[in-house]
Amino acid sequence: MSGIDECLLEAMRLPGARGAALVEWVSGLALGVVGEAPGGDHEAMAAEAAEFARSAAELPVFGAPQEPAGTRTGTPDDSGAPVEDVIVLGRGGYHLLRFLEAPYEGGVFLHLWLDRDQANLALSLMRMRDLSERLVLD
Repeated sequence: MSGIDECLLEAMRLPGARGAALVEWVSGLALGVVGEAPGGDHEAMAAEAAEFARSAAELPVFGAPQEPAGTRTGTPDDSGAPVEDVIVLGRGGYHLLRFLEAPYEGGVFLHLWLDRDQANLALSLMRMRDLSERLVLD
């Protein structure tokens, strides 16, 4: 089991890794960051990635479960939202988002930013899954 900093540093060992973050997806707060941020601002990256992650996890088009009006669980989990990973392919890089369960209300995701010319997308996805299983959030 590893902590946030250890997890992010291990993610940065992947070929082509440019930056990594653990983001609380309801508030958009970065709980930990390492490396570069797209656009150079870790706080802006976390907020924008969280907005995108919420859309992916909550929209019915992606199979999110329908909740009664006025309710919101705040976290994707094995019993409901089918979204585990989100992959965004940009011209210069890949953005991988891996949803995790958190011990508090709201959820978190790992965000890994990779250089497209140097990264191995399949390897990175497998390592993100492994890292997410070993990450300890207290």
